[in-house]
This record gives sequence, structure tokens and C-alpha cells, in this order.
Amino acid sequence: MNEDTFNLEVRKFLKKVGVSSQRELERAVREGIAAGQLSGAERLAVTITLEVGGLGLRHTFADTIALE
Repeated sequence: MNEDTFNLEVRKFLKKVGVSSQRELERAVREGIAAGQLSGAERLAVTITLEVGGLGLRHTFADTIALE
């Protein structure tokens, strides 16, 4: 295994996940506020699961995101 290549590939993947996740969260919150489902003052429970096929890795991260 080439450590440098692996490190760069992991970083590219995490950047893609971070940027895409942020866009989706922002879109969903804006739509939720526009539809009256959210007031804009909530704390939202958020989970994300990382799975790596072939390794049996499954790890879930959970947190809350405050809107105000």
C-alpha cells in the first residue's frame, strides 16, 4: 500500500462527503422552513454512517445541529 496515495484518496473522499452533506443539509433545512415544518430555532438530531464494503466496517456518527 502506498501511504501517500491512500491518504490523498481518503482526504478527497471526505472532502466530497463534507461538501455534499453540507449542501443537502442546507437545502433540506431551507425547504423545511419554507414548508412550515421547521421554525428555524430547532436543534436537529443528525446521524451519518460510514460503510466500507469488503472490510465489514460500519461506523455511525451522531450529533445535533442547532439552527439558532
